[in-house]
Amino acid sequence: MIEVDDLHKLYGDHRALRGVSFCLPAGSICGMVGPNGAGKTTTMRCLAGLIAASRGRLSVDGFDVSRQAMEVRRRLAFVPDDPPLFDDLTVSQHLELIAGLYRVPNHREAANELLARFELTAKANESATALSRGMRQKLAVCCCYLYDPRVVLLDEPLTGLDPPGIRTLLATLRERASTGGAVILSSHLLAMIEDICSHVLVMQQGEVAFFGTASELRCRHPHARTLEDAYFAETTRHRTSPTSVLVPTLADPPGSVTRWMV
Repeated sequence: MIEVDDLHKLYGDHRALRGVSFCLPAGSICGMVGPNGAGKTTTMRCLAGLIAASRGRLSVDGFDVSRQAMEVRRRLAFVPDDPPLFDDLTVSQHLELIAGLYRVPNHREAANELLARFELTAKANESATALSRGMRQKLAVCCCYLYDPRVVLLDEPLTGLDPPGIRTLLATLRERASTGGAVILSSHLLAMIEDICSHVLVMQQGEVAFFGTASELRCRHPHARTLEDAYFAETTRHRTSPTSVLVPTLADPPGSVTRWMV
């Protein structure tokens, strides 16, 4: 469903991503965790095709992100941590715009159901500027769901959401995974990651420190009482071990693949 192979991203002289590789199957929810600046948002933006990878291969639902961008965009939705809404459009007009761009049939019924589920019906005719931070996040999720993407990427999606909004969002993510979709969400809330995610991707300094199931991460650190304990143990090990990851240089052959010690 989602394949990332030897992803590198350079910003001038700064290497933001260093040989990131992982494969997430359909029906999975992956929690992407790591400290600020670890490369989580950059990885998502590369997957969404918003920025070009400096090196590596990415595919979504069997389509290459760089060579089949339009097919990828039909199947993927990315919700950033601060959704860029249009200030001069109402809530309903945002959904109308998305429906037109993605040619969603019978979109008004689906749009009304989404607004009701995320408790935005009363705000349907309000402009985006009148919405709270959490309501803006809910609207962005509604726009994302309207065209029913196979893959959903969410960057810190719980910011500003109230408890009912959090419950609704997590329920919808489980539903999407249960119908064969794939979800990646970044968050610092490790308890939530452990509760909802089938997989965990731990990133540190632009590299993959760990990728696998939450239980596998716990097994690597048998003395850890919680996923949070296992996370700190893993990132400490990765930071202090010079052999934990072998990162190829840009001079390596184009087909080379990063391998990490596990």
